[in-house]
Amino acid sequence: MRPRASSRFLASFALGVFAVAVFARAPQAAPKRPPAQLRNTSGNSSNPKIRAVTAFVNLDWRNYQRQIADTLNMLHRAQTIFESRGYQVQTIRIATQPFPEYIQGLNTEQSVAFFKLLDALAEQQKFAMSIGPAMLNPTDPPSQADLLAEILANTKNLNGSLVVAGEDGVRWGAVGAAARVMKKLEASTEHSQGNFRFAAIANVPPLVPFFPAAYHTGFGHQFAIAIESAPVVAAALKDAPDLASARQRITDALAAVAFDIEHHAGRVDSETGWSYMGIDLSPAPSPAKDASMGAAIEELTKQPFGLSGTLTAAATLTAAIRDVKVKQTGYNGLMLPVLEDARLAERWSEGRVSVDALLAYSAVCGTGLDTIPLPGDTTAEQLSLTISDMASLSVKWHKALSARLMPITGKGWGETTDFANPFLVNVTLQQFGQK
Repeated sequence: MRPRASSRFLASFALGVFAVAVFARAPQAAPKRPPAQLRNTSGNSSNPKIRAVTAFVNLDWRNYQRQIADTLNMLHRAQTIFESRGYQVQTIRIATQPFPEYIQGLNTEQSVAFFKLLDALAEQQKFAMSIGPAMLNPTDPPSQADLLAEILANTKNLNGSLVVAGEDGVRWGAVGAAARVMKKLEASTEHSQGNFRFAAIANVPPLVPFFPAAYHTGFGHQFAIAIESAPVVAAALKDAPDLASARQRITDALAAVAFDIEHHAGRVDSETGWSYMGIDLSPAPSPAKDASMGAAIEELTKQPFGLSGTLTAAATLTAAIRDVKVKQTGYNGLMLPVLEDARLAERWSEGRVSVDALLAYSAVCGTGLDTIPLPGDTTAEQLSLTISDMASLSVKWHKALSARLMPITGKGWGETTDFANPFLVNVTLQQFGQK
């Protein structure tokens, strides 16, 4: 590194440490929020939760403090608007362009130090952050993956991804690099939970509001919405007489919500000058029993998730989501994250669900292999084979898929996980590759 660049970094680094220390006390330009008695902070029970309001920022490490402050002003304004209309906003999030683009000139040590500052700021100001993907382009070096692994291993609030397939096909070198990242995070993070913040992504476009895949490639100053609509879908499916009725009920129920959210997002756009890019209607579940897509599908098929009819249900739900005529961005398909859905976790523990089955459902639904619990003795080679299956499926059908695989160090087949994370359900591990 040239001395001038190094000295600039050291000066900015010192300023960054100071900024994190005083950020919360510094006067902010955020608009005043209404008094508590005028705000519905718990949300309207008939409304789905807004999983995330995600802002897309073109980050500059030399000026990140001001950029983050400006972004938080917009996000807090958006949160106020949505909460005043009966929506509970679970998280506010910031996603950047691919991180290798804005750390040019920094070495590994300096890059990790910078992201530690961002992580501390995210912890202090209560936002989540995605730093974008490594190896976005086919010619990007594997060293980007190694750096991403080091960054995520040394932070707690940052998310990242690695591109393993695109219009050019499966990128085999990136597949192996993603597996190495997973093994690094398995071994170096508490309860191996670092892989909750990492995904191998294939044909995932910019402006997805869900993490860890979120990133952008433009000028930024944009935002998108992700919702937790599993309860809405579950209610629509209750006592549906047939598939056609179920599909129409889901579309109608989501449309009523989506158009209302879009209306309020337009207000955020006009008041803040940040461009609204759309909503991801994927019915994201949560560990709550009334927010399980596994249970909703069982309501439709009248039998346990994983048996015949599950794929048809997945296709029906995804088609219904895409029939909603609002401005959509992101996956917009059924999400089946095993560790974030109480019923899916139960069926996994029973051995009713396998990686191969989830891949089959991914051909007709949403995100791919999401929060898949695996024994700690799963090798990098085995992870690579699974990632390549997901990537091959993505290339074949030209659709956005991802793999968020979670091998658990020290845990073997038949043992129970011990996650210390309220967003993850503990499960009994199954033998990898079990049919």
